[in-house]
Amino acid sequence: MNGVAHATAQLADQLTRRGHVPLVIAPSAARRMRQPDPDFCSVVRVPAVSLPGYADVRVALPGRGLTAALAAHRPDIVHLSSPFFLGLRGAAAARRLGVPVLAVYETEMAEYIRTYLPMMPGGSYLAWQRLRSVHTIVDRTLALSSASGHALAAHGIPRVHMLRYGVDSVRFHPNRRDEELRRQLAPEGTVLIGYVGRLAPEKHVNLLRGVCELPGVRVVVVGDGPSARPLRKALPGAVFLGRLVGNDLARVYASLDVFAHTGPLETFGMTIQEAMASGLPVIAPASGGPLDLVDHGRTGLLTRPHDARDLCAGVRALVASPEKRRAFGRAARASAVTRTWAAAGDQLIEHYTQVLDRRTSPVTGKAVR
Repeated sequence: MNGVAHATAQLADQLTRRGHVPLVIAPSAARRMRQPDPDFCSVVRVPAVSLPGYADVRVALPGRGLTAALAAHRPDIVHLSSPFFLGLRGAAAARRLGVPVLAVYETEMAEYIRTYLPMMPGGSYLAWQRLRSVHTIVDRTLALSSASGHALAAHGIPRVHMLRYGVDSVRFHPNRRDEELRRQLAPEGTVLIGYVGRLAPEKHVNLLRGVCELPGVRVVVVGDGPSARPLRKALPGAVFLGRLVGNDLARVYASLDVFAHTGPLETFGMTIQEAMASGLPVIAPASGGPLDLVDHGRTGLLTRPHDARDLCAGVRALVASPEKRRAFGRAARASAVTRTWAAAGDQLIEHYTQVLDRRTSPVTGKAVR
């Protein structure tokens, strides 16, 4: 599950636990990705097509279903997750209904277009134009990291505030370490370096090739995506476990020794937080969300983005020092447990409240609808 979908489900769950009634409107899933929708909130699916080159990324098609679903639900506020296609239509529908709108910037869409539609002239510029058209008409934009907040401000996006996502530190816990699994993955007692996430071009997982060649190291890759097949060839000796979720994923995290994240385009870094909650030292690029999550030299190491040699040097340093790995892992766990989904839910409701208060009529004292 990608980070946007995971965060949407977590936040909808938090809202439901507090007695609110969220409705999620989402693109229809690809056939091979269809799963039951969560039972704690209503979900409306709208028609969608796959992004060229990445079948699991779905782009919603125009239709009347969106406005009809919103009108029937009679929301107090509309929350746009990573708005671009469906989000822009959601903002327009909310405006027609007189409902305030909040948007969360969760995806580096300009870079995605540069990656997946390289032949589109001015694709990055056009993407930022569209992002501005969405984020300038909403009542508030939420950024998930300091780097994203600065990027939004630099592109002229107004009314930017911060939201910190959480992690399930009960599920992702060091006590899920499985020695039998470790013996299967590292039969000779090698140090396990793990990557968890989508296997897609913008994640640059191929940077782990040099790590695969280090003595006494085995790379473990969890995830799936369009780059899965070429990565199996590019990373000799790596173990590919495919897509894992829930306790199976938590067991793998806790059984690793080091977590290595390679993607330089993270607006947040959900898998980094899961690894930290699992008691792992983290190596990540000094770019985007990891800058807020990884305390260099205390919970992990920040390396130069796109620099395979620097990544290898970081891994080599942690492989050589079990004491440092343990110290970083303890500090990472202590940092992660302070970031809960309940706290994220509290922050989100505070943002909702502030947006609604600003829409309150000074005459009647009631929310303007």
